[in-house]
Amino acid sequence: MLHPLPTLRMTLLLCLALSPLREASADDDLFYAPPAASEDSEPFSGQAELGFTKLSGNSNSETLLGKARLSWHLKPWTHTFRMEAKHVSSSGETTTEQYLIGQRERYDLGRDRYAFGLLRWEKERFSGYDDQVTSIGGYGIRLLSGPEHNLSVEAGPGYRYDNITEGDHENYLLGYTAMDYRWQLSDTSNFEQQFSVEGTRDNIISRSYTALTVSINSSLALKLSHEIKNNTSPPDDTDAKTDTTTAASILYNF
Repeated sequence: MLHPLPTLRMTLLLCLALSPLREASADDDLFYAPPAASEDSEPFSGQAELGFTKLSGNSNSETLLGKARLSWHLKPWTHTFRMEAKHVSSSGETTTEQYLIGQRERYDLGRDRYAFGLLRWEKERFSGYDDQVTSIGGYGIRLLSGPEHNLSVEAGPGYRYDNITEGDHENYLLGYTAMDYRWQLSDTSNFEQQFSVEGTRDNIISRSYTALTVSINSSLALKLSHEIKNNTSPPDDTDAKTDTTTAASILYNF
């Protein structure tokens, strides 16, 4: 039976332990189909986003969202590294705790076509999984490319290792497809809608991400986002099949 390399999992865990909480912009999301670097793109770029809410009084809760990404544009390659963390507590008790680390490779084939590969590690408390490791490769195409509207779609096969909380584990072959739509509303604002599906013999995991970003200056922006994740058949001890996250956060580009 196939197992992820122990060194890979230890490396991912170490990177997460040494990294502060950050949040990435949608254009590097490893679930979706990000656009290629433009002709005037810097060889190296990054984005960090942080959101925090605290309620006290009749309701006492705290929410911290953080993601970050680093990208290297070395045509025809684009290398992207991503980290994510989420923590929610209510009346002093943790209700949500999620971590993600991923690496994505993109190779430009010309004529708005590209090949891609991604490796992702996820750990989500209360999901029924201790952790999950996913590897996907495939082919993508940019259907719309313009100053206002951009649309990319991609698809390919993959493999996922599920380490279930009860102590069991499963290995899956999966089919993956995703779309990424961007609308430049004005010089300072843009809308993003992304969607992905990963299907195995036992379940289908779908993700939807919607965001509106408004620039403050060349480095800072405000973002409103809404994310939905659905698992059609989670482990038996999971309370819900669908998780949603609505966030208001500050975005920093560098």
